[in-house]
Amino acid sequence: MSKTIDYYMTALSPFSYLGHKALCAVAEKHDVSLRVKPVSLMGLFENSGAVPPAKRPAVRQRYRFLELQRVADFRGMPLNPKPRYWPVDPALADHTIIALVETGHDPLGYMAQVFAALWVHEEDISDRGVLAAYLRSEGFDSETILPAADRPEMAAIRARNTEEAIAADAVGVPAYVLSGEVFWGQDRIEYLDHALASGRPAFSAAPFMDK
Repeated sequence: MSKTIDYYMTALSPFSYLGHKALCAVAEKHDVSLRVKPVSLMGLFENSGAVPPAKRPAVRQRYRFLELQRVADFRGMPLNPKPRYWPVDPALADHTIIALVETGHDPLGYMAQVFAALWVHEEDISDRGVLAAYLRSEGFDSETILPAADRPEMAAIRARNTEEAIAADAVGVPAYVLSGEVFWGQDRIEYLDHALASGRPAFSAAPFMDK
């Protein structure tokens, strides 16, 4: 039986964008299924004690810009570290991804388009027209998916995904959970690849925590 990785992300996240292609390649390499679960990043931050970039100390803001450039170079991906439409509300984009999953479609290609729309093409991913165009470009019916994304059930699923990510100890996004072990950040994809290749048991922090 093929293993499954829970893939926690949000369309807002540059590191989700930078890790997306590499994660898909690892999943294909090991014949692993990706279970895509968009989340509320602020919900994760509230639990982990993190804060949005604009509220971080200046030294951390500067380092974030270095990291974005460094990772983009390492992954061979285009990136504008300070796009025109950022920060932006990712809820509608996330809900369209959930709507695709809920109707049995593979959202991975569409997700790549939405990530690039924000982080490469200077587009507003909260704009219905922008999302409709990318849905159509991936062969989906935007007149079906966008109304589905508006349904309260999509927001409820995103909230549930957020709670699941918190329960899995995801500090932020992207987070990949394999057999209960969480890998936080696109820079952990190579560790995830190794875990799949070696077949090692999942690691846990539980034995080292005070009772």
